[in-house]
Amino acid sequence: MSQQEQSEPNPRENFLDRMAQRLGGTARAATIFGAPVERDEVTVIPVAQAAYGFGGGSGTKNGEEGSGGGGGVRVSPLGYIEIRNGGTVYKPIRDWAVLVPAIATGGLLALLGAVGIVRLLRCKKG
Repeated sequence: MSQQEQSEPNPRENFLDRMAQRLGGTARAATIFGAPVERDEVTVIPVAQAAYGFGGGSGTKNGEEGSGGGGGVRVSPLGYIEIRNGGTVYKPIRDWAVLVPAIATGGLLALLGAVGIVRLLRCKKG
């Protein structure tokens, strides 16, 4: 490999480096812990969960090179920190839409279990 080839940056590596820098630049505490809000001697700090992902690739076909990629960020609220009278309390935000399927599944399993017990008791009597 020549001296010139060693010093030239690899376009694939540059692409992934730039992508990582752009997405990583948003990964700050302010993304997870929002700006505090103060009202009537109470301070509230929102708390969220952030997930980052990105991918990219490149290839060569018939002497031509190409590259591409993409990424995304998902931020979900989790709760808030309340500071009042020198005390701090974390208060979660409940997402009931997530709990409804779990409650429905639990109810169905309880019903199936009750039916099974009734059948078992009938078999023992007869």
